[in-house]
Amino acid sequence: MKIERLKIEHHHRVLVDIAFRIERSLALVGQSGSGKSLTLKALLNMLPQEMTLQLDIASDFELHNGKSVAYVPQNPFTALSPLTTIAKQFFVDEAVMTQLMQRVDLDASLLQRYPPELSGGQLQRVVLAMALSFTPKLLMLDEPTTALDPETRLLIIDLLKKLQEELDFKMLFVTHDMNSAEALCEEICIIKEGKVIEAGRMKEVVLRPQSEYTQQLIEANFSHRNFRE
Repeated sequence: MKIERLKIEHHHRVLVDIAFRIERSLALVGQSGSGKSLTLKALLNMLPQEMTLQLDIASDFELHNGKSVAYVPQNPFTALSPLTTIAKQFFVDEAVMTQLMQRVDLDASLLQRYPPELSGGQLQRVVLAMALSFTPKLLMLDEPTTALDPETRLLIIDLLKKLQEELDFKMLFVTHDMNSAEALCEEICIIKEGKVIEAGRMKEVVLRPQSEYTQQLIEANFSHRNFRE
């Protein structure tokens, strides 16, 4: 899948103008205000009406048909109704719900619970199970590990990698966290002020960054780690 051009304007001011390719799993990384969240909203057809979008895509599936793309938000606590059981927030039958819960390593008994009764990690897996109910060809993730503790963050990353192997979908992982990006994705695209600063294979960019901005992101996240050769 190739985004040949994604251009967002607001009152003739260009906010984002980028291009990138998703071979298998791409991390779109940048600091707050870089344009990564706007990019995600554009791909989800969720931009405010006052913004204009030019979107040129080369893909073997339709991006906005409501079936090929699924979305996992940053905060599962706000994604689900606290007053409704988990089961009633799925849009599939009970047998499929049970299968989906098993896929994300959750007991089906949690379907009868309410969201406030579950931990953050459990809720994130519930939201992931709901996203998988669409059998997506592209899974978009908006900082899904940010609010989690380190142990749960690794659990979610390992689960995502396992599910991708099993179900064969592409991933777009939007984040400012280079640690999680490096652990999950094979490719990376660094964005700053609505422009692509650097892109390539994850390992190559992490080990040999070509821009000062990329170097700063790496140093901020990897200051206590050794890079893997």
